[in-house]
Amino acid sequence: MFLFDTVDAIIFDLDDTLVKTSLDFVSLKAEIGCDEDKDILTFIDEIECPNQQLFATESVLAHEMNDAQTSVWLPGAEEFVGESIARGLPVAIVTRNCRQATKIKLANNNIPIELVLTREDAPAKPDPSALLSIANKWQIEPPNI
Repeated sequence: MFLFDTVDAIIFDLDDTLVKTSLDFVSLKAEIGCDEDKDILTFIDEIECPNQQLFATESVLAHEMNDAQTSVWLPGAEEFVGESIARGLPVAIVTRNCRQATKIKLANNNIPIELVLTREDAPAKPDPSALLSIANKWQIEPPNI
């Protein structure tokens, strides 16, 4: 396959890349008072009232945990990951999910990727820190990933 000949490693997103997500961000944002066009994690970080910030954080966590229980592989994703590993490519996941929900998704779907960074491990995407730290760990130039 052409892709495998053009990269030295692959970093996957998790939701709607490897597994199907049922998160309804429109209703979740409405629940916590976040404008539809605002990034939800940035919105929570900027909440000044501790009680409101706690409510928003717990709401997002509850939705993530519920979603984690129902996630399933997307068609073709499991085969693609398997082929990537079989070809010896380093693989990782960088996700905006919390660590707890990510662990459930990985376990429930038997996703065989060990290097996983969540929003607790590095600034959330689109910040490139997580991606660059993996590239550095692998000693592979980012354009080759």
